[in-house]
Amino acid sequence: MEFLISVAIMFGIMYFLLIRPQKKQQEKVQDMLSNLEAGDSVVTIGGLHGVIDEINPEANTVVLDCEGIYLTFERRSISRVTAEANDTLQTTEEIILEESENIQDSEGTEE
Repeated sequence: MEFLISVAIMFGIMYFLLIRPQKKQQEKVQDMLSNLEAGDSVVTIGGLHGVIDEINPEANTVVLDCEGIYLTFERRSISRVTAEANDTLQTTEEIILEESENIQDSEGTEE
């Protein structure tokens, strides 16, 4: 009888330490994949960064725009969503423009 109780306790511990967190993680990933939209900035499982251009629900694929190069991936290959591309993220060109304006301003005030 004590053996059955100890086996039940061990199963309960294994469930709460291993199985339950894994199920929660799977639900979280599935929720993230089902909420993907065009314009989201994502990272693939291979580490490729891109912006979702289109989603094909029938084929379960996404097309990523990686700086002008369009690549098709399976939906499950998306590792994480980093931000929405439509948000107020600065592009490299905007940063360079701001820095050049700051340099010009600082040169103008030194005279």
